[in-house]
Amino acid sequence: MKPYQTIPIADCGEPLVPIPSTSFARVDPHPYQRLGAPYGHQSPYWLRLGVLEALAVAQDHLQQHHPQWRMQIFDAYRPVAVQAFMVNHAFEELRQQRYPQQTDLTEDQHQALMAEVTQFWASPSPDPTTPPPHSTGAAIDISLVDAKDYPISMGSPIDEISDRSRPDYFAPTSDPEGQRFHTHRQILHQAMAVAGFCRHPQEWWHFSLGDQLWAWLQQQAHPHQPVIARYGRADILL
Repeated sequence: MKPYQTIPIADCGEPLVPIPSTSFARVDPHPYQRLGAPYGHQSPYWLRLGVLEALAVAQDHLQQHHPQWRMQIFDAYRPVAVQAFMVNHAFEELRQQRYPQQTDLTEDQHQALMAEVTQFWASPSPDPTTPPPHSTGAAIDISLVDAKDYPISMGSPIDEISDRSRPDYFAPTSDPEGQRFHTHRQILHQAMAVAGFCRHPQEWWHFSLGDQLWAWLQQQAHPHQPVIARYGRADILL
Protein backbone atom coordinates (compact mmCIF):
# COMPACT_ATOMS: atom_id res chain seq x y z
CA MET A 1 0.00 0.00 0.00
CA LYS A 2 1.25 3.48 -0.87
CA PRO A 3 1.02 6.25 1.74
CA TYR A 4 -1.72 8.16 -0.10
CA GLN A 5 -4.00 5.10 -0.06
CA THR A 6 -4.62 5.60 3.66
CA ILE A 7 -6.53 8.81 2.92
CA PRO A 8 -10.30 8.37 3.46
CA ILE A 9 -12.67 8.91 0.54
CA ALA A 10 -16.06 10.63 0.64
CA ASP A 11 -17.09 10.63 -3.00
CA CYS A 12 -19.01 13.75 -3.98
CA GLY A 13 -20.91 11.94 -6.73
CA GLU A 14 -19.84 14.17 -9.61
CA PRO A 15 -20.31 12.49 -12.99
CA LEU A 16 -17.65 11.59 -15.49
CA VAL A 17 -17.95 13.86 -18.50
CA PRO A 18 -16.19 13.86 -21.90
CA ILE A 19 -13.20 16.13 -22.46
CA PRO A 20 -14.11 18.39 -25.42
CA SER A 21 -11.80 17.65 -28.34
CA THR A 22 -12.33 21.20 -29.59
CA SER A 23 -10.88 22.72 -26.40
CA PHE A 24 -7.84 20.55 -25.78
CA ALA A 25 -5.39 18.73 -28.00
CA ARG A 26 -5.42 14.94 -27.65
CA VAL A 27 -3.00 12.15 -28.47
CA ASP A 28 -4.71 10.30 -31.30
CA PRO A 29 -4.97 7.37 -31.57
CA HIS A 30 -5.04 6.90 -27.84
CA PRO A 31 -1.83 5.06 -26.86
CA TYR A 32 -3.41 2.44 -24.60
CA GLN A 33 -6.38 1.74 -26.86
CA ARG A 34 -3.87 1.15 -29.67
CA LEU A 35 -2.23 -1.52 -27.49
CA GLY A 36 -5.59 -3.23 -26.99
CA ALA A 37 -6.35 -2.09 -23.45
CA PRO A 38 -9.86 -3.22 -22.42
CA TYR A 39 -11.86 0.00 -22.26
CA GLY A 40 -15.06 -1.59 -23.55
CA HIS A 41 -17.67 1.15 -24.05
CA GLN A 42 -15.75 3.57 -21.82
CA SER A 43 -13.51 6.38 -23.02
CA PRO A 44 -10.05 7.41 -21.83
CA TYR A 45 -11.02 11.02 -22.52
CA TRP A 46 -13.36 11.46 -19.57
CA LEU A 47 -12.86 13.36 -16.31
CA ARG A 48 -14.99 14.28 -13.33
CA LEU A 49 -16.91 17.48 -14.02
CA GLY A 50 -15.06 19.56 -11.43
CA VAL A 51 -11.69 18.32 -12.69
CA LEU A 52 -12.56 19.24 -16.27
CA GLU A 53 -13.62 22.72 -15.15
CA ALA A 54 -10.29 23.13 -13.34
CA LEU A 55 -8.42 21.95 -16.43
CA ALA A 56 -10.06 24.75 -18.42
CA VAL A 57 -8.81 27.23 -15.80
CA ALA A 58 -5.30 25.78 -16.15
CA GLN A 59 -5.35 26.18 -19.92
CA ASP A 60 -6.61 29.76 -19.62
CA HIS A 61 -3.68 30.53 -17.34
CA LEU A 62 -1.25 28.85 -19.74
CA GLN A 63 -2.55 30.89 -22.67
CA GLN A 64 -2.28 34.17 -20.79
CA HIS A 65 1.49 33.67 -20.88
CA HIS A 66 1.83 31.46 -23.99
CA PRO A 67 -1.12 32.33 -26.25
CA GLN A 68 -0.18 29.80 -28.95
CA TRP A 69 0.14 26.81 -26.63
CA ARG A 70 -2.49 24.30 -25.54
CA MET A 71 -2.76 21.39 -23.16
CA GLN A 72 -2.46 17.99 -24.83
CA ILE A 73 -4.31 15.13 -23.16
CA PHE A 74 -2.34 11.89 -23.17
CA ASP A 75 -4.61 9.95 -20.82
CA ALA A 76 -7.35 10.61 -18.28
CA TYR A 77 -9.97 8.12 -17.06
CA ARG A 78 -8.68 4.56 -16.77
CA PRO A 79 -10.89 1.65 -15.66
CA VAL A 80 -9.25 -0.75 -13.20
CA ALA A 81 -9.09 -3.42 -15.93
CA VAL A 82 -7.07 -1.01 -18.09
CA GLN A 83 -4.80 -0.24 -15.15
CA ALA A 84 -4.10 -3.98 -14.75
CA PHE A 85 -3.44 -4.33 -18.50
CA MET A 86 -0.97 -1.42 -18.49
CA VAL A 87 0.88 -2.58 -15.37
CA ASN A 88 1.44 -5.93 -17.06
CA HIS A 89 2.46 -4.22 -20.30
CA ALA A 90 4.94 -1.94 -18.51
CA PHE A 91 6.40 -4.91 -16.64
CA GLU A 92 6.86 -6.90 -19.86
CA GLU A 93 8.50 -3.95 -21.64
CA LEU A 94 10.93 -3.54 -18.76
CA ARG A 95 11.63 -7.28 -18.68
CA GLN A 96 12.50 -7.23 -22.37
CA GLN A 97 14.88 -4.30 -21.80
CA ARG A 98 16.65 -5.82 -18.83
CA TYR A 99 16.51 -9.54 -19.67
CA PRO A 100 15.97 -9.81 -23.45
CA GLN A 101 17.19 -13.42 -23.64
CA GLN A 102 15.49 -14.61 -20.46
CA THR A 103 11.83 -15.64 -20.34
CA ASP A 104 11.76 -17.06 -16.80
CA LEU A 105 12.78 -14.61 -14.11
CA THR A 106 13.89 -15.50 -10.64
CA GLU A 107 11.67 -14.34 -7.80
CA ASP A 108 14.21 -11.65 -6.89
CA GLN A 109 14.37 -10.41 -10.48
CA HIS A 110 10.58 -10.32 -10.71
CA GLN A 111 10.22 -8.39 -7.47
CA ALA A 112 12.94 -5.91 -8.45
CA LEU A 113 11.30 -5.19 -11.81
CA MET A 114 7.84 -4.86 -10.28
CA ALA A 115 9.23 -2.44 -7.69
CA GLU A 116 10.44 -0.22 -10.56
CA VAL A 117 7.12 -0.47 -12.37
CA THR A 118 5.07 0.41 -9.28
CA GLN A 119 7.07 3.59 -8.74
CA PHE A 120 5.22 4.88 -11.80
CA TRP A 121 2.13 2.67 -12.10
CA ALA A 122 -0.42 2.33 -9.31
CA SER A 123 -1.55 -1.13 -8.33
CA PRO A 124 -4.82 -2.10 -10.10
CA SER A 125 -6.58 -2.54 -6.77
CA PRO A 126 -10.24 -3.65 -6.98
CA ASP A 127 -10.78 -2.39 -3.43
CA PRO A 128 -12.94 0.77 -3.58
CA THR A 129 -11.00 2.23 -0.64
CA THR A 130 -7.70 2.13 -2.59
CA PRO A 131 -8.52 2.98 -6.23
CA PRO A 132 -5.79 3.72 -8.77
CA PRO A 133 -5.76 7.52 -9.25
CA HIS A 134 -6.78 7.39 -12.92
CA SER A 135 -9.72 5.12 -12.06
CA THR A 136 -11.30 7.97 -10.09
CA GLY A 137 -11.61 10.28 -13.11
CA ALA A 138 -9.59 12.84 -11.15
CA ALA A 139 -6.12 12.21 -12.57
CA ILE A 140 -4.74 13.23 -15.94
CA ASP A 141 -1.53 12.70 -17.91
CA ILE A 142 -0.84 15.85 -19.85
CA SER A 143 1.71 17.74 -21.90
CA LEU A 144 1.85 20.85 -24.10
CA VAL A 145 1.67 21.56 -27.82
CA ASP A 146 2.25 24.68 -29.91
CA ALA A 147 -0.05 26.42 -32.39
CA LYS A 148 0.54 23.69 -34.98
CA ASP A 149 -0.05 20.95 -32.40
CA TYR A 150 3.64 20.07 -32.36
CA PRO A 151 4.69 18.74 -28.95
CA ILE A 152 6.62 21.06 -26.66
CA SER A 153 9.69 19.06 -25.67
CA MET A 154 9.72 17.96 -22.02
CA GLY A 155 12.95 15.97 -22.04
CA SER A 156 11.41 12.51 -21.72
CA PRO A 157 8.30 10.76 -23.01
CA ILE A 158 5.25 10.14 -20.85
CA ASP A 159 5.37 6.76 -19.08
CA GLU A 160 9.14 6.37 -19.33
CA ILE A 161 10.35 4.33 -16.35
CA SER A 162 13.54 6.22 -15.58
CA ASP A 163 14.91 9.04 -13.44
CA ARG A 164 14.30 11.46 -16.33
CA SER A 165 10.58 11.25 -15.55
CA ARG A 166 11.02 12.92 -12.18
CA PRO A 167 9.71 16.52 -12.37
CA ASP A 168 12.94 18.25 -11.32
CA TYR A 169 15.38 15.91 -13.05
CA PHE A 170 16.75 18.67 -15.28
CA ALA A 171 16.75 21.40 -12.62
CA PRO A 172 20.45 21.07 -11.63
CA THR A 173 21.80 20.92 -15.19
CA SER A 174 23.72 23.79 -16.76
CA ASP A 175 23.10 22.39 -20.23
CA PRO A 176 20.89 24.84 -22.20
CA GLU A 177 18.72 22.07 -23.62
CA GLY A 178 18.18 20.54 -20.19
CA GLN A 179 17.28 23.94 -18.79
CA ARG A 180 14.74 24.36 -21.59
CA PHE A 181 13.15 21.03 -20.66
CA HIS A 182 12.97 22.11 -17.03
CA THR A 183 11.40 25.44 -17.98
CA HIS A 184 8.71 23.70 -20.02
CA ARG A 185 7.91 21.36 -17.14
CA GLN A 186 7.65 24.33 -14.81
CA ILE A 187 5.30 26.15 -17.18
CA LEU A 188 2.99 23.14 -17.21
CA HIS A 189 3.23 22.72 -13.45
CA GLN A 190 2.47 26.38 -12.74
CA ALA A 191 -0.63 26.38 -14.96
CA MET A 192 -1.98 23.24 -13.33
CA ALA A 193 -1.16 24.42 -9.80
CA VAL A 194 -3.04 27.69 -10.35
CA ALA A 195 -6.15 25.61 -11.03
CA GLY A 196 -5.67 23.50 -7.88
CA PHE A 197 -3.99 20.41 -9.30
CA CYS A 198 -1.13 18.61 -7.57
CA ARG A 199 1.68 16.98 -9.51
CA HIS A 200 2.81 13.41 -8.94
CA PRO A 201 6.16 13.50 -7.10
CA GLN A 202 7.80 11.18 -9.63
CA GLU A 203 6.07 12.02 -12.91
CA TRP A 204 6.28 15.40 -14.64
CA TRP A 205 3.10 14.63 -16.64
CA HIS A 206 0.70 13.32 -13.97
CA PHE A 207 -1.65 15.74 -12.20
CA SER A 208 -4.67 15.15 -10.02
CA LEU A 209 -7.34 17.06 -8.18
CA GLY A 210 -9.55 15.62 -5.47
CA ASP A 211 -8.33 12.01 -5.40
CA GLN A 212 -6.36 10.29 -2.63
CA LEU A 213 -2.96 11.28 -4.04
CA TRP A 214 -4.03 14.92 -4.28
CA ALA A 215 -5.39 14.82 -0.72
CA TRP A 216 -2.20 13.21 0.59
CA LEU A 217 -0.04 15.86 -1.10
CA GLN A 218 -2.25 18.56 0.40
CA GLN A 219 -1.76 16.94 3.79
CA GLN A 220 2.03 16.92 3.35
CA ALA A 221 1.96 20.64 2.57
CA HIS A 222 -0.46 21.48 5.40
CA PRO A 223 -0.09 18.75 8.05
CA HIS A 224 -2.42 20.41 10.56
CA GLN A 225 -5.36 20.64 8.16
CA PRO A 226 -7.49 17.48 7.92
CA VAL A 227 -8.23 16.46 4.36
CA ILE A 228 -10.19 13.73 2.59
CA ALA A 229 -10.49 12.66 -1.03
CA ARG A 230 -13.68 13.72 -2.77
CA TYR A 231 -13.36 11.34 -5.72
CA GLY A 232 -13.35 7.56 -5.41
CA ARG A 233 -13.48 4.88 -8.07
CA ALA A 234 -15.55 6.29 -10.89
CA ASP A 235 -16.87 3.08 -12.41
CA ILE A 236 -18.97 2.60 -9.29
CA LEU A 237 -20.98 5.61 -10.50
CA LEU A 238 -21.42 4.42 -14.10
